[in-house]
Amino acid sequence: MSNELAVSVLDLVGMRAGEPAGSAIARSVDLAQHVESWGYKRYWLAEHHGIHGLACSATAVLIGHVAGATKTIRVGSGGVMLPNHAPLVVAEQFGTLEALYPGRIDLGLGRAPGGDAYMMRALRRDLRQTGDDFPALLDELRTYLGPERPGQLVQAIPGQGSNVPITLLGSSGFSAQLAGMLGLPFAFAAHFSPEYLHPSVQLYRGRFQPSEVLRRPYLMVAVPVIAAETDAAARRLFTTAQQRFLRLIRNQPVELLPPVESMEPLWRDSERAAVENKLGAAIVGSNATVRAGLEKLVAETGADEVIVVSDSYDHADRLQSYERVAGVAAKIVAAKNQVKSPVAVEA
Repeated sequence: MSNELAVSVLDLVGMRAGEPAGSAIARSVDLAQHVESWGYKRYWLAEHHGIHGLACSATAVLIGHVAGATKTIRVGSGGVMLPNHAPLVVAEQFGTLEALYPGRIDLGLGRAPGGDAYMMRALRRDLRQTGDDFPALLDELRTYLGPERPGQLVQAIPGQGSNVPITLLGSSGFSAQLAGMLGLPFAFAAHFSPEYLHPSVQLYRGRFQPSEVLRRPYLMVAVPVIAAETDAAARRLFTTAQQRFLRLIRNQPVELLPPVESMEPLWRDSERAAVENKLGAAIVGSNATVRAGLEKLVAETGADEVIVVSDSYDHADRLQSYERVAGVAAKIVAAKNQVKSPVAVEA
């Protein structure tokens, strides 16, 4: 790992019960503007379909909206679920975004549907798809974003030659291996699949082949992080995320709900185990606790970048959490640099 630690944001554009999508999107824009000023590297938006409580289905549209409201931060997808879309359309969308906001657009790609079987059918996906065609779709997409090849009959205009940076996203070993073999950056979704983090990281590093894109592996890890004044305050705020996953398990709407003093009255033992498993990589607490958690994560994985997922009911709490994380990350980097800097010794 390098002597730097980048921090970025993954946003699912959470909605409160009964509020219009526009209000949730406005909060996302405000968050993006704040994290840009705090030194975050990227602001990624997810793709989910038909989930009550998440306003992130039109990912490319949101990326353009956030990029237009910011100046320097990279904005991208975390990610576009490639099997849902024709590669040519993705290339045209992101080629257009790159033309509008040069040097600021990222294209993170996943192979999950981002919704249930009904959504898959509505998205015109073949319900027999298993994701095994992802490498072929990826190759086609890279053809449209790269330099035009001799005899190429179909071009993405805009898009061709834009070389929009691609990152593969995954929650298991499939994309880890593919990212390694192709020499691409890899982002692991530990914010909902922590049990596969370490095996996937090992696969990525073990299969990595240097490419024109990367000479060495570049690993991003997405984790839930809530930072507050005290551990107890952070744990209380974290109950909003716990309630979301509990409702997801129950196939209920996943709108943002106010924090509660205790989750015990809300879940059964089996549900508690399932939620805690999904959120097993979460880092929740005071600045000191968050620092220890981030340092442990980086030490164990060698992550070059941590993608922070922070969902709080109150926007002010969410802003404060991201600001605290930025400060913690800066202190981690400063401490690493101080340790590794040469020390002058008097003769």
